[in-house]
Amino acid sequence: MALPTFEEFSAAVRSKGFDQVLVREWQAGHATPEHDHPFDVSALVVRGEFWLTVDGAVRHLRAGDTFEVARGTRHTERYGPEGATFWVGRAS
Repeated sequence: MALPTFEEFSAAVRSKGFDQVLVREWQAGHATPEHDHPFDVSALVVRGEFWLTVDGAVRHLRAGDTFEVARGTRHTERYGPEGATFWVGRAS
């Protein structure tokens, strides 16, 4: 499966009401403690892998996978041996 370009991804999430689009890069082995955000997230993993845990459910995400996290949702993240890059739309 071919990934969209950043411009295509950006246009798609903006059309769904996301007002900010960012590139997020995480180092190998990085882990974030449980936290939440004051914005909704819609994202596409474009490099590497990570594990997203929400309400005890763990998702193993790799390049090509998408995920969403609603504002105020407590979650943790753990990044693989190569780290990860994802494109993220945020809606405040």
